[in-house]
Amino acid sequence: MKKHLLILFFLPILAFAQTPPADYYSGTENLSGYALKSKLHDIISTKVYTYNYDDLKTTVNQTDLDKYYENDGTILDIYSEIPTGPDAYNYTSANIIGSASAEGQGWNREHMMPQSSFNSAYPMYADLFFVVPTDARINQLRSDYPYAKAGSSIYYTFTNGSKQALNGTANATYTGRVFEPIDEFKGDVARTLLYFVVRYEGKLRNFKFTTNIDPTKDVNPLDGTEEKAYENWYIAMLLLWNQQDHVSQREIDRNNTVFSLQKNRNPFIDHPEWIDAIWNQTSDNVAPSAPSSLLLARNSAYFVDLNWQSSPESDVIGYHIYQDNVLVASSKTSSLSIDHLMPNTNYNFTVKAYDNAYLESPQSNILNVTTLANDVFANDLQIVKYLEGSGNNKALEIANRTGHKVNLNSYKLNIQYKGTVYYFAEPFELEGELENNKSLVAINSKANFSCFNNADARFVIAAPSLTFSGSNYVDLSYKATSVDAIGTKDIDNGNANKSLYRNPIAINPTATFDLAEWTAYASDYCLNLGVLGLNESSANAADFRIYPNPVNEVLNVEGDLRKAKSAKIYDVSGKLIKELNKPFVNGSSLNVRSLLPNTYILNIDGNATKFIKH
Repeated sequence: MKKHLLILFFLPILAFAQTPPADYYSGTENLSGYALKSKLHDIISTKVYTYNYDDLKTTVNQTDLDKYYENDGTILDIYSEIPTGPDAYNYTSANIIGSASAEGQGWNREHMMPQSSFNSAYPMYADLFFVVPTDARINQLRSDYPYAKAGSSIYYTFTNGSKQALNGTANATYTGRVFEPIDEFKGDVARTLLYFVVRYEGKLRNFKFTTNIDPTKDVNPLDGTEEKAYENWYIAMLLLWNQQDHVSQREIDRNNTVFSLQKNRNPFIDHPEWIDAIWNQTSDNVAPSAPSSLLLARNSAYFVDLNWQSSPESDVIGYHIYQDNVLVASSKTSSLSIDHLMPNTNYNFTVKAYDNAYLESPQSNILNVTTLANDVFANDLQIVKYLEGSGNNKALEIANRTGHKVNLNSYKLNIQYKGTVYYFAEPFELEGELENNKSLVAINSKANFSCFNNADARFVIAAPSLTFSGSNYVDLSYKATSVDAIGTKDIDNGNANKSLYRNPIAINPTATFDLAEWTAYASDYCLNLGVLGLNESSANAADFRIYPNPVNEVLNVEGDLRKAKSAKIYDVSGKLIKELNKPFVNGSSLNVRSLLPNTYILNIDGNATKFIKH
């Protein structure tokens, strides 16, 4: 069956079929450029619902059946589908195989963004939007090569006209092999790859991308930025493919089906015009001016809060934060917490603005900070509940008692299995942010606890990390370092059929599991799962902010301080200068007129920050 007949048939219902739920894209009004991209990321990442990679062997029966060409209910494979006539071969879900020596032997699951880009980690590893069924032989030959236009040196031409060849795309820096899909599916590919960099914004710098290796040989077109995401030549090609091959009924139906399964949408199927609105921007060649007034808003033993005066240019899209001349973080606003610091250690911080052409400003002033020797906060995130119950009843609760909001994008949940040797399965990467004194629940998607609704969990996942049996070692890691652990590596652990709740006295995570830190309950016990009780939080320490800083006479203190017991002011040598008992009964400010011009530390019930007296 020919595609143009299908377009005519479905045209009257396109508007209805393509409509997402009411208010799904609320907040995108009047946005464009990378601000729109970031807002879309927030929308489609709110609920993380992840399948297991093995589940994708059967979800194809919901997402990828041919109802559009031959309409025979077999698997629709964009690498081998012949839109104008009968396909050379067809598959059902039962025909999945591991490898093939020729076309037509079976199908396999293809990561349209190669899994080597993200080290086979969940949720990317099983994202239904860009893991699709394709002929196993073509899948193998496509390998990790990028999609692009085939040049004159063609190595393979497949049965539907797809090709593997040297790159023939205009202005490409990469000159190696590429895979070119047929025209019928080029828009599908473009909209999927652009979905990927919206969905995983915040993680892209952690993925594999071009660095200082020869760009003519680097197969990965990610450029290391969170906003633009791809190299210039690749963006231009994807925008062109989106324009040449419009959204089809297949994409609309697939978007709706994946939404029902995975709880998010591909916004570029609903609104393909947003692609140009985001990436087809006008940039100048003038770098922004430097941010000013970089200040320490709050000091601690393991983190600092920084703020600065924004650069005035309208095309500024973010700020790079440098710690001892090393880029450590980025922010879209003029403030940020820098964590994973060492107590009583000196650091130098600077900030640079960057615009939508990635031109970077001169640096701000240099801020020298010595972290406090100790404080009342936890030094990192901590697993506070571990539920290993009957069947698929598996859940973890992770708490933030660090005193500041934590970016989750570099944290992973890992699990160790035992085969012929002990090995680690594909990890699950956390994402988003977690506020101070809040917790999140990661739960097995097939769990059925009597006292917890799966829909209330932050992460509903079937990834290996949430399939522990009690004998497994499970840990929470930051980048490559274990932060907190349940069990011990390389042994069969004895945590089966137990709900373990962390004792409140154990305020810090530890990579060495100690059962004495936990209270054990019966299998399937889940009381207060997802509720960080007062005895589990650092609520006894006042959480506050001060302004202005520097200050002349009156220091305003912002926060819930009605129960604060004391306020102490120290000089930088640690000498106590002033102490007030119950200082905020009748107001929310401190008179510091009598202090000499200097740098001081304000400590309220164990929570401390520096300020400057003019």
